Amino acid sequence: HYAQTLAFYEHVLGLQRTLVKDWFVEFRVAREAFLSVADQNRATIDSAQGKGLTLTFQVDDVRVSHEQLRARGATLSAVGARPWGAQGFLLCDPEGTRIEIWAPSSLATVRC
Repeated sequence: HYAQTLAFYEHVLGLQRTLVKDWFVEFRVAREAFLSVADQNRATIDSAQGKGLTLTFQVDDVRVSHEQLRARGATLSAVGARPWGAQGFLLCDPEGTRIEIWAPSSLATVRC
């Protein structure tokens, strides 16, 4: 699902392509962090098909991110509490890689 996966990371998650080859694309996740997607037909290793991998992205506002991704056509879980004092939700890319979007819960912060 190479073409669909590239479109997902660019158009649904909104990541910028920083390096493009005919079988390999690199996306900027943060200032010094990148995500690479390779066409399995040309790569030297097989795809993990989403098994054993979760990409996590911390955002400022999990509900805003949820609404933006829903509006772009992503299939999402509901926003819910995470055991480490955060709110988050899940989605999968076309290859089956699980992605968790989360933000610290304002309820988890105690201010005195």
